[in-house]
Amino acid sequence: MKQININVAAENKTRKVRIKPARILLHAVIISLGLLMLYPLIWMVLSSFKENTEIFQGGSFWPKSFTLENYVQGWTGLSGITFGKFFLNSLLVVGIAIIGNVLSCSMAAYAFARLDFTFKKILFAIMLVTLMLPFHVTVIPQYIMFNKLEWINTYLPLTLPKFLATEGFFIFLIVQFMRSIPRELEEAAEMDGCGPIKMYWFLIMPLSLPALITTMIFTFIWTWNDFFTQLLYLSDMEKFTVAVGLRMFVDAMGESSWGALFAMSTLSLIPLFIIFIFFQKYLIEGITTGGVKG
Repeated sequence: MKQININVAAENKTRKVRIKPARILLHAVIISLGLLMLYPLIWMVLSSFKENTEIFQGGSFWPKSFTLENYVQGWTGLSGITFGKFFLNSLLVVGIAIIGNVLSCSMAAYAFARLDFTFKKILFAIMLVTLMLPFHVTVIPQYIMFNKLEWINTYLPLTLPKFLATEGFFIFLIVQFMRSIPRELEEAAEMDGCGPIKMYWFLIMPLSLPALITTMIFTFIWTWNDFFTQLLYLSDMEKFTVAVGLRMFVDAMGESSWGALFAMSTLSLIPLFIIFIFFQKYLIEGITTGGVKG
């Protein structure tokens, strides 16, 4: 019996020794791929501390001498408008977009997931079809409509549609999450006298917090990084957001301030990292729960 135990222990030890090099190799490959993917980001951050003449010389990866002049120049902005103004504009648009998406998409999702009404399946199918419709197909009709409403060069085209549940992806995500909530909770709340509105606000919304936070995170990221739509509807520099303001540092006909561009691009990434780091737990939970329930 002792001999058998000794042989089993020896086999386990040999197996661990054999597995260890393979695991080290796997981690080395993953780290290498991670560094390869992060290389452009690292290069941009380091280039923000270089002088303009040093950035594209093809010399050292590290700055020869660290300078904060690019950050000072970038934050000063253009035409008397500081880059802080662009940050405030972006935060305003993002904040309104988050409120609109969370409220409207959660109400639409609650109707599809928990209520019964005529043509429910057909309307849900139409909503899913909109997910397959390319964004560029609707650009021209939307622009014509907003132009007739005289909303061009305002934040209304960027914010008001968010209150009309126009984001089918978020509706589908929240629907899948709400379907995982036990029906017994609603039945108990209904016995206590809760109607659909109270049930939505006091029961379903708190239980759907991971899906709602996931909606908030994606809305923040997509709205913050949205360049095309903001460039299309905004023409006054005082109303520019961060995404459009960064474009002002690149001049196709003259000299471009690459150092200031990289410096402000680095600063623009900080809010995204903060949001992801603090809410990644809810983001993963919201995606996995909504994806498993089908």
